[in-house]
Amino acid sequence: MKVNIEIDCTPLEARQFFGLPDVGPMQTAVMDKLQQQVLSNIEKVSPESLIQSWFTFDPKIAERFQDMFVAMAGLGGPRSGDKKK
Repeated sequence: MKVNIEIDCTPLEARQFFGLPDVGPMQTAVMDKLQQQVLSNIEKVSPESLIQSWFTFDPKIAERFQDMFVAMAGLGGPRSGDKKK
C-alpha cells in the first residue's frame, strides 16, 4: 500500500507548524551588519590602495618587481650591474 500526502504551504508556514523560531529578523540584522563591514572595507581592496601598501615598505620594490617580470618572461638579459661569466 502506498500513500502520498502533499502539503502546500510556504516555508514560513512550515516553520510555524513545526514550532521553529522565526529567524528572519536575525538574518536581516546580520546581513545589514555584513553589508556595513563590506562597504567600510571596500577602500582597502581597491587596486590603488593595494599597490600603495605593497610599495610603501621598500623603495626599490618597484624595480625588483620589474626585474622579476622580465626574468619570468625571459625578455631581458642581465642588468647593467650584473656581471656575465
